[in-house]
Amino acid sequence: MWRLAVFLLGSVQVLAGVQDIWWNLTYVENANPNGLFERRVIGVNDTWPPPPIYVETTDLLVLHVTNSLDVPSTLHHHGMFFNGTPWMDGTLGLSECGIPPGKSFDYLVPVNASGQSGTYWVHSHAKGQYVDGLRAPVVLHRPQELHEYDEEFTVVLGDWYHEEHPVLLKRFINTDNPDGVEPVPDSAIVYFAQGTRYLGPKAGASPSPVTAAVGFNENATLPFEPGKTYRLRIVNTSAFSMFFFWIDGHEMRVIEVDGVDVEESPLDVVSISVGQRYSVLVNARDDSSTNWAIHANMDPEMYDYVPDSLNPNVTASITYNHSIFAPMVDYGPTSAYTLTNDSAFIPIDQIASPAVTKTIELELTLDKMSDGTNRGMFNKVTYNHPLVPALFSELTLGINATAETAYGPSSFVLEYGDVVDLVVKNGDDGDHPFHIHGHNFMIMGRAQDYTSDDPILNPPVVQNQTNPMRRDTVHIPGGEAVTLRFVADNPGAWFFHCHMEWHLESGLAIQLIEAPRQAQALLSSGLTGQDGQDHAGFAPELRQMAEYCEELGLPYSGNAAGHMSKTDLSGWKLGPYPLDDDEKDRDSDAEDSWWWVENWSLCRALEAIRLHGMMACLFLAGLFVVTLGFLVFRLHRNRSLIPQKDKEAGGRNVVLKAKGEGEEYQTLLHGKDKSKGRG
Repeated sequence: MWRLAVFLLGSVQVLAGVQDIWWNLTYVENANPNGLFERRVIGVNDTWPPPPIYVETTDLLVLHVTNSLDVPSTLHHHGMFFNGTPWMDGTLGLSECGIPPGKSFDYLVPVNASGQSGTYWVHSHAKGQYVDGLRAPVVLHRPQELHEYDEEFTVVLGDWYHEEHPVLLKRFINTDNPDGVEPVPDSAIVYFAQGTRYLGPKAGASPSPVTAAVGFNENATLPFEPGKTYRLRIVNTSAFSMFFFWIDGHEMRVIEVDGVDVEESPLDVVSISVGQRYSVLVNARDDSSTNWAIHANMDPEMYDYVPDSLNPNVTASITYNHSIFAPMVDYGPTSAYTLTNDSAFIPIDQIASPAVTKTIELELTLDKMSDGTNRGMFNKVTYNHPLVPALFSELTLGINATAETAYGPSSFVLEYGDVVDLVVKNGDDGDHPFHIHGHNFMIMGRAQDYTSDDPILNPPVVQNQTNPMRRDTVHIPGGEAVTLRFVADNPGAWFFHCHMEWHLESGLAIQLIEAPRQAQALLSSGLTGQDGQDHAGFAPELRQMAEYCEELGLPYSGNAAGHMSKTDLSGWKLGPYPLDDDEKDRDSDAEDSWWWVENWSLCRALEAIRLHGMMACLFLAGLFVVTLGFLVFRLHRNRSLIPQKDKEAGGRNVVLKAKGEGEEYQTLLHGKDKSKGRG
């Protein structure tokens, strides 16, 4: 449905076409996109995958959402700024409490007032629901694009799990997983969209019934015609995995990065981390007799282990010849992968870097904590969702809203107009993709080794850059650092977090409380808060959000813990906390002491009957002591009972020869040494 309306966005009236979309969030049974396993997923309107969204940049998008799940949910439009309407960001615990089961909410996405275009995606930002399928591509299409092409398709990449997210998360954040080994996906999936529909499976395919309308992996194909130029919008919607993408027999030219149009840049292979988007131009071949392979390979270096059952490489195709007998050229996997250097891209819309006024240094680590689980941390602090969404604290605390302590750990208050450098240091061995809400950032510089004094490995940031690359999701390899600069000109509360869902769930995030005074000025009506005070300025949609907080048993006013105080956070459970050096030493000694138990096959047997952890260790220790005592008793008894024999009389079956006065004795130990060193 389309209509023409005047909407008040901030203080500017915008004449816009309105695109209404109705989504009923539902469970869908027996989805099987990879052809390997049927499972329950979260879909829309009883179908999966959720439909692609395609919006003209002159329009306002209104997404009418009904939550028919049995848990609260949200929808976040990844990469959209929501300047002037930060409460529409759709982040559970930061901008809202969530849509309760059975309730509805309208997300207003002011595309026409945003100045944004390009490739984005929408996904749940609640309890990892997008891992279970609640995710879809979003295209904001200009009436006149900056690059010329004949036709466009969207390429959706994702990793796929056979178990549901809550099951995987419980296993991940668990004392039985102190090393923080992330769940490895069961496969990769790739599928294609054009406009508001997905492309169906290629001729001759026999897909699973529930997902039969969409072509996945080897059943997915892009129809090309000789002489045409195609724009491919590539979106990585994974929970964990980075992809390497390329097309056999075709060249690619990058023209867009995370919604930022860039000068054409040729690439053979595009590396694309979770949450990132690229657009590439591809010229069709002149010969239409042969079809060609499209490669979407997950990076196995992301995983602590690779199961034998996992094939990280999936192949779709470009179809010129639609005959089922047409040959397809597949050159196979590449011998080596190279990360895409996103700093080298040149934005078409030139913006010089402003002078920095505030620097926030963030060093990320993943480590075992005081409760025995493994967590993600910035500066040794793991993120805890506040009881009151941070945006609601910002809007209801009045003059106390500028106090950083009111928002709790992992919070940073920014003044309007601050030019902020986020210096993100990856202290982990693995790579991480980091995403900011409400902004693009400038990539000001990278360090190959942020601990080094070598200016080649750790160069100083170059100031006064004329046109640094901008995007909203950046990939940081292990041991490296990146300096990200943005201007605090979007009042609200915004997330900065690792977009590997397992790491976000384990606390690898901060919240940026931006321009509290200006945020409060955005509001236009009054609301009496739970503290009995009149909070000037809750917009109608915020009133509905506040009602949903109440329905879910959550506070919606005051500081992070629901108190009208700068410092009183009582009632809000924080932690866990990192171990100090002495605790780490004791923990390491304990691990060494019990290492032989962990590797003994009997321990595995005990685990199979769910006799876990310390119980197993105590049982085995007791068994060991009893067995050792019994052997000592038998040896002592044998020494006193076995008659003396000379060496000639002793046979091969003599295990122990008792030692008489002035004699020696020998033992014959049969079997192998079972001890192992830690590899």
